[in-house]
Amino acid sequence: MSARLTLTIGDRHLSSWSLRPWLALRVATPDFDTHLIRLRRDDTAARIRAVSPGGKVPVLTDGDVTVWESLAICEYLAERFPDARLWPDDRHARAHARAAASEMHAGFANLRQHMSMDLFARRPGEGCTPAVAADIARIEALFEDARARFGAPHGGPFLHGRFSIADAMFAPVATRFVTYDVALGPVAAAWRDAILAHPAMLEWTADARRDLDALDASP
Repeated sequence: MSARLTLTIGDRHLSSWSLRPWLALRVATPDFDTHLIRLRRDDTAARIRAVSPGGKVPVLTDGDVTVWESLAICEYLAERFPDARLWPDDRHARAHARAAASEMHAGFANLRQHMSMDLFARRPGEGCTPAVAADIARIEALFEDARARFGAPHGGPFLHGRFSIADAMFAPVATRFVTYDVALGPVAAAWRDAILAHPAMLEWTADARRDLDALDASP
């Protein structure tokens, strides 16, 4: 019997990079383990280095295979579980989804810096510098393009119709839109509502709340 997949993550309410591949993995298969390492602790760095070559979370272990970096994990999962169809079937939509996912992975530094993910915080209006506003405008334009060209024609509420890795990569942005009460146009707002209502996202959020409740209850 092969070893179960294990995804090592950071705190669910804070770790945007952990959320992304966890969503893809949860959509691909229910048969995996999640290993949580608390962030911002004295032993955090040592615990992460013990499992992650890159010294960061998330990291996926699959038998003798170790994959770090969120987008690389998602790509591995797409190969490992082809029936999950984690990328769009259509070649043009798939190319667009990959480009969008890569842009999210490498870009939007101002949004990351000034509107960090904090799942249950509410900070309306905080952090919206002109540079952040430009990042948000680019995200909205990307969403409108994806929905017009691929989402609506192929059916389904996500960027390219059916849920894909592109949606997983942008999922933490949806939580930021709520935390900072970002005003959105109708296309981005509809996508935000769809991703936040996805069963895997609801499961992550419920687990994050339980994590925090357990932390508050500990002596």
